Amino acid sequence: MSDTVQPIENTPDFEDFRNENGLTYWWASDLMAMLGYSEISAFKKAIDRAMKACISLNIDCFDNFTRVDREGIEDYKLSRFGCYLTAMNADSKKPEVAKAQIYFIEQTRKFEILVQKSDEFERLTIRDEIKEGNKSLMSVASRAGVTDFGRFANAGYMGLYNMQNWQSKDLQDRMGRTELAANLFRITQTEERIKNHNIRGQVNLESTHQAVGKSVREIILKNTGKSPEELPMERKIQEVQKELKGGYKKMVQADNQKKQAKKKKP
Repeated sequence: MSDTVQPIENTPDFEDFRNENGLTYWWASDLMAMLGYSEISAFKKAIDRAMKACISLNIDCFDNFTRVDREGIEDYKLSRFGCYLTAMNADSKKPEVAKAQIYFIEQTRKFEILVQKSDEFERLTIRDEIKEGNKSLMSVASRAGVTDFGRFANAGYMGLYNMQNWQSKDLQDRMGRTELAANLFRITQTEERIKNHNIRGQVNLESTHQAVGKSVREIILKNTGKSPEELPMERKIQEVQKELKGGYKKMVQADNQKKQAKKKKP
């Protein structure tokens, strides 16, 4: 993939760029031009986000994003689903991207994928980052002297939400991007404060977690005018995951059927 690709004027239909060679795929360099990107570094960010979303769905990333060296130039073979994820994770401020997202939303309805916002994909990836962040935080807290992990975790929620952990636990699956990002920030910043200030002991660590949670709460209030618990809820993340995974399977089946039909033609 070259460093500079001029956007295609009067962009042909997406299907015109399809390649058949045992597998159905699209070159990322073609998609890059269709989406109006001129710098490969910027476009690779969209691909990276798309790959993270794919991994978060437990779908084989290699089946959908295959890196290829084309005469010394980096490119990718993208599946239909890979193209969809990339377009939905691209910069929607670009008119070409906004147009492509509308196209993909309409096209994927037949596969029963009703995801219409890039926020949905960010929710998936942030959730995974929160899981990994919590593991890291608990490991650091353990070495620093935490013995009651329930109380330590609860302190962070008290700071962020002014409520106990158990009161907000059932809402985690419906958190929007902003709220999920706030929780990720609480987790990472608590870990940093513990390490950088060499905080030790159960009581001190609980106080630290609560203080960080409170500071994040203040940021949310300042920027949104709402407390974290007042932020709007989204549909359950499990529904989004089920929808995307089911749609992916249908996409694969549809492309396989097209290939079989093509082979049968005289």
